[in-house]
Amino acid sequence: MGKTRQVILDECARNMGDVKTFYQKPFINYKGKTSDTREYFTEVVAEFICDHIEQFRNGILPVTRKSSYKTKSHIGNVPTSNREEETIAIKMFNQSEKEGFIYPHIGKIIDYQTPLKSSNRDKNLGKIDLLSFDENKKVLHILELKRPCSDETMLRCVLEGYTYMKIVDKEKLIVDFERPDETIIEANPLVFKSESCNPYQEMQQVDRVWLKKLMHLLNSNPFYIIENDGQYTVTDK
Repeated sequence: MGKTRQVILDECARNMGDVKTFYQKPFINYKGKTSDTREYFTEVVAEFICDHIEQFRNGILPVTRKSSYKTKSHIGNVPTSNREEETIAIKMFNQSEKEGFIYPHIGKIIDYQTPLKSSNRDKNLGKIDLLSFDENKKVLHILELKRPCSDETMLRCVLEGYTYMKIVDKEKLIVDFERPDETIIEANPLVFKSESCNPYQEMQQVDRVWLKKLMHLLNSNPFYIIENDGQYTVTDK
């Protein structure tokens, strides 16, 4: 791309005015390295966010959904479209809800494609890919799912999930899904443990120092999907 470190930093500064859409910007998914300092583009972005962490955390305001977060039509019907991530999410939901499978580390999956917007004016708000509940730890996981051959960056995955966690009305989410008052909410990347999955491969690299520091600051611990004969399980390594 021929982009320098300063060009990337300028992109970051220019887009910090609307933090809730920061994860959507093209430079979040840049791969490769800066032309001058030979740093990964995403390392420069992650360093910038770490240096402005309070502005980033405080710049995403919650949106209270008027309707319930729990959608009655979410009964596990697999779509006939080619939307791969949605199909995987529903299959994992069915494996948990209909077959009684409790996933290691994340617990029972209780919903998929959970809506965030309250009205049509909230057009920039997405949907939570998966919600799971760990009964033992009383943790409600907001899971940002990526498909097996995802070429997105782990930075995009982390920022998207964290943004959704900040946007959601946490108290209402807990009430709508009838979870205990003491429930903790966390946002976690959920990607495939695969050679073809870019976010997983990035996590195996030792020179992703700023990415891993940012994930620590955001308490964004990644989980990895393993598929075997159409069945899924989850690991943290």
